[in-house]
Amino acid sequence: MYIINAKVFTMTGTIIPCGWIHEENGKIAALGEMTDFPGNAQNVLDVHGAGVYPGFIDAHTHLGICEDSLTFEGDDTNEETDPVSPQLRAIDAVNPLDRCFTEALEAGVTTVVTGPGSANPISGQMAAIKTYGCCIDDMIVKAPVAIKMALGENPKTVYHGKNQAPSTRMATAALIREELFKAKRYMEDLQRSQQDEDFDPPEYDMKSEALIPALKGEIEVHFHAHRADDIFTAVRIGTEFHLNYVIVHGTEGHLIADALKQKKVRVLSGPFLCDRSKPELHNLTPACAGILSSKGIPTAIITDHPVIPLQYLPMCAGLAVREGMKPEEALKAITIYPARICGIDSRVGSIEVGKDADLVVFDANPLEMTSKPKYVIAGGKIVSRKNPEGVC
Repeated sequence: MYIINAKVFTMTGTIIPCGWIHEENGKIAALGEMTDFPGNAQNVLDVHGAGVYPGFIDAHTHLGICEDSLTFEGDDTNEETDPVSPQLRAIDAVNPLDRCFTEALEAGVTTVVTGPGSANPISGQMAAIKTYGCCIDDMIVKAPVAIKMALGENPKTVYHGKNQAPSTRMATAALIREELFKAKRYMEDLQRSQQDEDFDPPEYDMKSEALIPALKGEIEVHFHAHRADDIFTAVRIGTEFHLNYVIVHGTEGHLIADALKQKKVRVLSGPFLCDRSKPELHNLTPACAGILSSKGIPTAIITDHPVIPLQYLPMCAGLAVREGMKPEEALKAITIYPARICGIDSRVGSIEVGKDADLVVFDANPLEMTSKPKYVIAGGKIVSRKNPEGVC
């Protein structure tokens, strides 16, 4: 398929005012200005000057794990029987037939990171997936993409109610450290056993096995942290174990932005289109993402679906603009920035040759509340359209 007469927002710093994109086998095969368009092209979609953007990305959700219109039966977000559970895999819980996938896709959100919640200090493995498909194994962009860890009120609240550790922030951090130390020792013993035939390998430990890729820096650690002190605890642990870490939420990040910049912290900012439902959200403001961005801190905007339904991700970016974020930065915060932060930018996040043909077409500003995609193209196929005309 060829998309023609498009204003192409590549998200690489380049805008093609009047251009074309060629999709082939689900990938972007070529793009350029209309003056260079091949005249003999077949299967053409003329968008008549509309803007074409890469499919939107939400880097932190619980899509398909906390299912729509269900309570316990469809809620696999938290395994509250064990505070340390890095071996749990998001892909074993995701229901791709949850209707929220369709709602997200129709809004132009084509890729998400989903996984367990924040009840446990170590919750499990996050996965980057597409929002289209019926089998999770065919929807994976990268799994695992990160190990989820959590600091602050959530683990305290859950396990205080069970009269077991952790009921303090100290115990939460200590449990994380203890498991990382165990995994580090396990990894070292494995390596020694491979080099020394007289040294027996350790007994198989599924938890340590799950943490080895994080200790090697092959996957990220996503730290749930709202309050400034919890953010710095995450930084401390990340530094101690040389982790490739990212702060999820970072609600008080705007209060410590200079320190975060100095420490080269990356933040998945949000949700902020919501109420201050607990004490650690006392300083919640939709201005946070813009403040972090203005300091040069790599920042993506997230919904934390279902806290904010995924289809409102562009609206959240628009709210950030209203509160001071530059429009181009807000667009990048739901496209290329989350892709880069999560290490999946080789496939998604921008319009470049070789990347997945996930595209969204708007004939208005996509960050305005009244805007709705004219077309959503997923894997090179039109999956949603506002106006059925235009294909020839």
